[in-house]
Amino acid sequence: MRKSKGYRARTRKLLRKTPRKRGMSPLGPLLHDYTEGESVSININSSVHKGMPHRRFQGKIGTILERRGRAYVVALKDGKLIKKVITLPDHIKPYKLTE
Repeated sequence: MRKSKGYRARTRKLLRKTPRKRGMSPLGPLLHDYTEGESVSININSSVHKGMPHRRFQGKIGTILERRGRAYVVALKDGKLIKKVITLPDHIKPYKLTE
């Protein structure tokens, strides 16, 4: 049997939530208003299927380019290329540098 090449193939451990984090997600991060140029980290919420970025972008850090409806366009560096990912605010959170 051939390996599945679906959009969420081989994500069993990557998108798994710990038992205490299962269920409804908090509303605070959803109400955060992001501005252009703000740094965000992509943290995929597996309980929200809509607006989910590809698994290769899990844990990456990018900058907000624009807003499209409810979604945001995030610029990420993937190797030498800069890629644009369109994602809902469920899957991003503000990134703070620790100094």
